[in-house]
Amino acid sequence: MTIRTLIVDDDFRVAEVHRAFLERLPGFTVAGIAHSAAEALALIEQQAPDLLLLDVYLPDRSGLDVLRQLRDEGRRIDVIAITAAKDVETLRSALHGGVAHYLVKPFQFNAFREKLESYAAARARLEGSRELDQIEVDRVVGLLRSDARADLPKGLSGATLDLVAQSLRGAPGDASAAEVAGRTGLSRVTARRYLDHLVRAGTVELTMRYGTTGRPEHRYRRIAREETAAER
Repeated sequence: MTIRTLIVDDDFRVAEVHRAFLERLPGFTVAGIAHSAAEALALIEQQAPDLLLLDVYLPDRSGLDVLRQLRDEGRRIDVIAITAAKDVETLRSALHGGVAHYLVKPFQFNAFREKLESYAAARARLEGSRELDQIEVDRVVGLLRSDARADLPKGLSGATLDLVAQSLRGAPGDASAAEVAGRTGLSRVTARRYLDHLVRAGTVELTMRYGTTGRPEHRYRRIAREETAAER
């Protein structure tokens, strides 16, 4: 599955940076670049992209206006809104939770990658399940809409953390970072970062598996609630 992405930003240099970021991510392709709301709406009509990387501030109309128009027209297109930290609450209230994800400027490639990987993994889970009950649908949509938690270290997001934790809950035993990456659609490096955070938080146990040659393999296992309760 390739996610066709339309980049919308009035700053030509920023738009090119986002293009370069996207081209480094497997599973994504650039469907076009727009520098205004009018150009974005025209390209959406022509290209029918899967995902919109939408800056909130545009020269002719607000990005919020573009989102409202898309919703009013009933268009099925996912959106990652790009905004400043001071405008996050305005974004939330104006859209009543209608944005799957948002990125707070300024951000580096790692934050960009993790946000898009999290989105792609949740999207794949929805599209790959033929018979989802309403509980599962609500849970996955909740992952898509969850924001970075206040108690998480900088650079980690609540949505991606939930995906990694859910992957371990579904594992029959322990798992490596590579195995978790394969289940979630994340890179191995990203999966390892979140697994190590869960270890520090005390909800996942790390063990080392030693082979005949090479470095020992890190194995991660979810600690059941009964175990953590017994330790208290």
